[in-house]
Amino acid sequence: MLETLQLYFSYPFVRYAFVVGILIALCSALLGVTLVLKRFSFIGDGLSHVAFGGIAIASVMNLSNQMILVLPITVVAAIILLRTGQNTKIKGDAAVAMISVGALALGYMLMNVFSVSTNVSGDVCSTLFGSTSILTIKGFEVWLCVALSAVVLVVFILFYNKLFSVTFDESFAKAVGTKTDHYNLLIAVLIAVVIVLAMNLVGSLLISALVIFPALSAMRLFKSFFSVTVCAAIFSVVCAAAGLIISILAGTPVGATIVTVDMVGFAIFSVIGKIR
Repeated sequence: MLETLQLYFSYPFVRYAFVVGILIALCSALLGVTLVLKRFSFIGDGLSHVAFGGIAIASVMNLSNQMILVLPITVVAAIILLRTGQNTKIKGDAAVAMISVGALALGYMLMNVFSVSTNVSGDVCSTLFGSTSILTIKGFEVWLCVALSAVVLVVFILFYNKLFSVTFDESFAKAVGTKTDHYNLLIAVLIAVVIVLAMNLVGSLLISALVIFPALSAMRLFKSFFSVTVCAAIFSVVCAAAGLIISILAGTPVGATIVTVDMVGFAIFSVIGKIR
């Protein structure tokens, strides 16, 4: 097995996949803690469906680099979703459901009506559940992922205290002068960036798992915000690496394998938490 892994890691595309996968897992876990505590978990699911619609539009337009179109669409959707969720007439969960279902239906319709491929069903399935495209990622896409991940990490570290206060007591944070609306918007934009990056890794339907499972697993063992954040980051990176290795050796779908490893890890952490 070690010889097989050494052989695979001698190829640049495998190393690229590991770099991208670990960075995406790390960013997803860091933001996931805040989203879970603020009960915004499904915003990731909603934005992933919007990203699917963006990919459908990019495919119809025959764009070679789909991220150029998908990223701004998803970021704008995050802003609209946040503003709509604050509307008293449309509650947050209803706004997520409305935008996510609409984007998913629109994307599927575009891919069928303006099909540029002979295998529409295969394209849709790979976009929704992920595929081996992570193993064919190009050097430019790797550097773009590294740059965007670095931005997410730097912003999270710089505004850690503000995000902490907005997460636990938004009313108090607003009372002491913190611009909570700005930081909620920052969270939404960051998670939109992470979701676009994660599309090639796990697909649009499985992205929420990268956000939710590490945070919930860490909460089984730790109680402080800092401890949960650190544990979630380590958990997510280890599970992503293990999932990629298993996927390469066993030939299983990358996204589904990583999520399965996350589920097993959550079960283990839950048992340990019960014993403690």
